[in-house]
Amino acid sequence: MDLKNLLGRFTAAVEKGDGKALAGLFAEDGVYVDGFYGPFEGRAKIEEMIRDHFCGHAKDFKWDMLDPVSDGKIGYARYMFSYVSIMPDTAGKKVIFDGMCKLELDAKGQIKRYTEQFDAGVALSQLGYAAERILKIEQKRARAVANDPAAKRHVG
Repeated sequence: MDLKNLLGRFTAAVEKGDGKALAGLFAEDGVYVDGFYGPFEGRAKIEEMIRDHFCGHAKDFKWDMLDPVSDGKIGYARYMFSYVSIMPDTAGKKVIFDGMCKLELDAKGQIKRYTEQFDAGVALSQLGYAAERILKIEQKRARAVANDPAAKRHVG
């Protein structure tokens, strides 16, 4: 499995708004867990995510995957991702993400699960969201971290 090639096809599909091409990189029951929109399970839902959420809310996508590493089962990469918002209250504002992603791969090299980490507060402030709105969103994200089964030992 060539992670660099897979990531190149992944980012090219997103930049083109080609949900079908992106979904085709996933296993039939693969899951894309978006840092804002949440999980999308299965190829049809991943294709829908690109069409309705990504392309429905933004344009001019640019995505660079940097420093990829993989053991053939799991891959990681740092990324820079940007877009221009087309949502009514933030239209024309550019957002740049500096994040990390994890790809869990099946034996065929298809993506079983894609997850990402980035600082949502930075992205939301670039959109000009009010501090109260950012706080509400970040509190929801904090609850999700605390409710993750992996956090069980860390939650008092």
